[in-house]
Amino acid sequence: MRSSEVAAQAGVNVQTLRYYERRGLLDEPPRSASGYRAYPADAVGVVRFVKRAQEHGFSLDEIEELLDLADGGPDDCQTARELAETKMAHLAERIADLQRMQRSLAELVTTCELPRTDRCCPLIQTLHDKGESR
Repeated sequence: MRSSEVAAQAGVNVQTLRYYERRGLLDEPPRSASGYRAYPADAVGVVRFVKRAQEHGFSLDEIEELLDLADGGPDDCQTARELAETKMAHLAERIADLQRMQRSLAELVTTCELPRTDRCCPLIQTLHDKGESR
């Protein structure tokens, strides 16, 4: 399959295929006599795997590890599970951080009640003040 065919079927652009090759996620295919890349049929599946893993929050480094595990047995399944559990813990931490930021921002937004008689924005002033304390 040519690059454009793989890209179209996998829902990515050709530059993404090249990037995945450079990262080692996708094997560099042989070239046809005319110099075009000739991908095997399973390349579409690999690219779709990468995209689905990204949708679940995995980094490309983690996806590379998952791809290495994809052809394995029960031990590899356990390793994949551990990787997913670690990802879930990181996501929980990130969600907690985002919720904290949302609460903090909501508090700051309430300081911007209109109409204001002065020209000073309390939200901006608070951000300036917080920046000086670091």
